[in-house]
Amino acid sequence: MNQLAEVWFFNQGWQPHDFQKETWAAIARGKSGLLNAPTGFGKTFALWFGILQHYYGNDRFLKKKAKFKADKLHTLWVTPLRALSKEIHKATSAVNADLDLDYKVELRTGDTSTLNRQKQRKSPPQALITTPESVHLILASKGAVDYFKHLEFIVVDEWHELLGSKRGVLVELALSRLKAINPHLKIWGVSATIGNLKEAQEILLGKQHRGVMVRAAIKKEMSIETVLPDSLEKFPWAGHLGIKLLDKVVDIVKRYRTTLIFTNTRSQSEIWYQQIITHYPEFAGVLAIHHGSLSEDIRHWVEQALHEGRLKAVVCTSSLDLGVDFRPVDCVIQIGSPKGIARFLQRAGRSGHRPYDTSYIYYVPTNSLEIIEGDSLKYAVANHIVEQRIPYVRSFDVLLQYLTTLSVGDGFDAEMIYNELKLTHCYAEISKEEFGQCMAMLIHGGRSLSAYPDFHRLVLDAGLYKVESRKLAMRHRLSVGAIVSDLMLRVKFMSGKYLGSIEESFISRLKPGDVFWFSGRQLELIHVRNIEAIVKPSTRKTGVVPSWMGGRFSISPDLGIAIRHSFSHIHKKSGKSSEIKFLTPLFKEQERRSGLPQEDELLVEYVHTRYGYHLFVYPFDGKLVHEGLAQVLAYRIGKLQPVTFSIASNEYGFELLSATPFSVDLDLMTQLLSPKELHQDITSGINVQEMARRRFRDIAGIAGLVFQGYPGKQMKSKHLQANAGLFFSVFADYDPDNLLLRQAYDEVFDFQLEEGRMQRAFERISTHKIILTFPDKLTPFAFPIFSESFRERYSNEDWQSRLDRLKLQLTGRLEQ
Repeated sequence: MNQLAEVWFFNQGWQPHDFQKETWAAIARGKSGLLNAPTGFGKTFALWFGILQHYYGNDRFLKKKAKFKADKLHTLWVTPLRALSKEIHKATSAVNADLDLDYKVELRTGDTSTLNRQKQRKSPPQALITTPESVHLILASKGAVDYFKHLEFIVVDEWHELLGSKRGVLVELALSRLKAINPHLKIWGVSATIGNLKEAQEILLGKQHRGVMVRAAIKKEMSIETVLPDSLEKFPWAGHLGIKLLDKVVDIVKRYRTTLIFTNTRSQSEIWYQQIITHYPEFAGVLAIHHGSLSEDIRHWVEQALHEGRLKAVVCTSSLDLGVDFRPVDCVIQIGSPKGIARFLQRAGRSGHRPYDTSYIYYVPTNSLEIIEGDSLKYAVANHIVEQRIPYVRSFDVLLQYLTTLSVGDGFDAEMIYNELKLTHCYAEISKEEFGQCMAMLIHGGRSLSAYPDFHRLVLDAGLYKVESRKLAMRHRLSVGAIVSDLMLRVKFMSGKYLGSIEESFISRLKPGDVFWFSGRQLELIHVRNIEAIVKPSTRKTGVVPSWMGGRFSISPDLGIAIRHSFSHIHKKSGKSSEIKFLTPLFKEQERRSGLPQEDELLVEYVHTRYGYHLFVYPFDGKLVHEGLAQVLAYRIGKLQPVTFSIASNEYGFELLSATPFSVDLDLMTQLLSPKELHQDITSGINVQEMARRRFRDIAGIAGLVFQGYPGKQMKSKHLQANAGLFFSVFADYDPDNLLLRQAYDEVFDFQLEEGRMQRAFERISTHKIILTFPDKLTPFAFPIFSESFRERYSNEDWQSRLDRLKLQLTGRLEQ
């Protein structure tokens, strides 16, 4: 038994869980591992007391005589979010204070002052809680090896969240270096349940690891309820806001002590906050908003108020997704499709944060067809369907940044670092030649940039590659990280109060005097100065809501499987869910006008309206996959017939629209939907080069080819794109085998076009029966997709009233 834990748990009046005891025992044996347990059951304590026991030994009375030097870093705790870092710091510091321990715990994030960072370098705490970027910044400083050489533990919190991103690659690289510095390093990860938990453990610990997997045998009770409108006929058939159910959402909020209202985008959170305050002014003072673009002060105030139970509700985004413990929260509301099962479960876990409490989550659909996802989510949760996190491989941009990081710090031996890289998952397949190309790009600019002195970055000094230029070293430290977005402008009042940040692409569309809604306020733009948008409060009732580039993502493959499975529920004779029962009139009308597919069938509709000739296809694979499928089909039809198309899509299907008729029959559709020669048709039918050019901007920024500017003097996004585009053209013309150029194309196929999912979709469809129908009017399934293209074609006219008239063609039948 862990004696420190025994004392502390006794004082709290608690009994430790079996998974906590198992973790303490594994750490005591010197093991590394991955911990998987439900939210609210004390994962932090499971690791923390194991670490404390290692530091002090088993005898708690000797805790003031620790085995390890007090001025050396003993534990590094890495988290993906600053809010989570603060939560871990608060919990661990409370334990230490309760037990009167001299084990110092400190934070180092983007909010930590330069002075405190310098103090931490000179006199390290025993434990440092930080982010992946901050670990690399330490590696980019002189004496990093000495700083880390006494490190005994590294904990990677919410590993599943980092795994499927380039930030996860940063963690892999940092681990490879830290394990080399201290071969006895113990590595522990904390992960939610994902579909590839074993792979996640292997990536974290290494292929030949002997670590343990600790999984809590605890079932977290969850209550899932779909919020249904009073009438299907009056509920929107398109859109993504869900405001029609505002009153029902507020009724739910009133029934609980504290509620988190999750939205998928920052724009949506601003709109929901505005709507609640406008229609329910009594919520002023007890309703808050929280998203990643708000200032640190605002976010900290909201988090503190949540802890203290002073808020009735918070409208938020993924900024509050991860394991932050707000015990007063006893209800979660999800506005719109969560897009993924794991995300839905993660958000549900924010409520009922005490052991054995039930997590209550309400799903709020934003349009009629989205109601079906309530049935799909319940099916997925009941059957333990959860997504895998797909790790990045061969990310040469991150590798170039990492090599520069090491050279800015203590310098590196190329052969040694290559051998370390080969032990990571991301770079296990990197060849000597490819590593040599990376080194050549850093030493003399590689094959195409050798004539430019700015790209002669590394020099060999006593067997170590180093950066000698202080200017280059400073610029690199300002650019460390793998999160790339549009240039952010600081939003400030004339008084100087900072509210948060907005992307330049949004502000550039406004002129002085325009009003927009941000941070829960109506703000009037006064002027833009350098990277600051100066504003003042406005009393005008109308204004625009900011949009952020990061808000566009599609449903996951597993949620797509669950949605298609719901079609087997539609055809059941009895035992239908409340969602399916509610949608029965819509399904009956869909079946009457066209057809209603089974789980193993694909519905295709060919409709002629006054707008043209429409081909609707419903794979239920997600918007991004549908965009690629649509372009492939358009290309294949175009090879057979002289016809051009406009394309529209949503999560459930896509539309090809032509002004001229084109031939469609069952044999043709079977041919068009064949998986044969798919890659060739993607390459020929989609402007992959332009997509790769745009993708290359982010790659160039991470790799250090393009400098984004100094604090307060960031380069404008159009200049960044132009500079990156210049490199793209140079590589395409003179260095077509350039690793970064190849990576841009690979990322377009893998992540933007999702070629793997497209391939699987085509292969699945090839096994399905195709139902081809020729309705005389738009169907309930077609209408939401048509409305997407309709909005664009008539953006300067009254879009809603035109849609309402079109909808009357359908709702008249539904009301009968």
